[in-house]
Amino acid sequence: MTRLLLLGGTAEARALADQLVAAGVAVTTSLAGRVADPRLPAGQVRVGGFGGIEGLRAALADYDAVVDATHPFATTMSANAAAACVAAGRPLLRLERPGWVQRAGQAWHWADSHAHAARLAARLGGRPVLTIGRQQLAAYLPALADAAVLARVVEPPAISLPPRWSVVRDRGPYALPGELTLLRDHRADVVVTKDSGGDYTWPKMLAAEQLGLPVVIVRRPTRPTGVPAVYDVERAVSWVLAADQGQLQRDAGDH
Repeated sequence: MTRLLLLGGTAEARALADQLVAAGVAVTTSLAGRVADPRLPAGQVRVGGFGGIEGLRAALADYDAVVDATHPFATTMSANAAAACVAAGRPLLRLERPGWVQRAGQAWHWADSHAHAARLAARLGGRPVLTIGRQQLAAYLPALADAAVLARVVEPPAISLPPRWSVVRDRGPYALPGELTLLRDHRADVVVTKDSGGDYTWPKMLAAEQLGLPVVIVRRPTRPTGVPAVYDVERAVSWVLAADQGQLQRDAGDH
């Protein structure tokens, strides 16, 4: 029986765990522990870090294969996984939802960093809605300290925010009617987000388009090279269910 370590925290990771546990795979999902009350997947769950590359390499003695299904912006965990799997001789697959593709007529403005996104937002409006999570809020303070910012987060921010800023705590998945209400109630004139991809948070993009609002999007960071990747849960299931580790490495491909 394959013993799989699933680096999770995303909707795709939960869906993968559900299918693999139903298929009889021994799945342990690792969660970073940044959310106080996370949605738990099927199978075993561990919470907290591994202690860097060496700690993860040591932990891999208990597993036959690894799937990295962390958020597209969880670069440190993905880099550690790539290095640890090489050191431990364990096959690794990256499961990552595809990024969003801009259509003609959409008022999207791409940023190379959160600081760049903040400067773009300051030029585009004075009532931005930030949907970039709480960990990067500090990068927006220099450019948006005097703006009427609404920041949507899952957990309370760990930093002090300017007096004109307000916070709403919410957790997806989101629906279009609620996103329209959020933007209208705040009288938003620009939306700031990350290229998370997928359908989970796409309704805010539709809402911004319907309301004619510009959207500032932080580009995805560079991923570790040499790691095979798939973009849907079904392909990841097939990879894990392969007969042996050598077959896993040969068949993963880059889809």
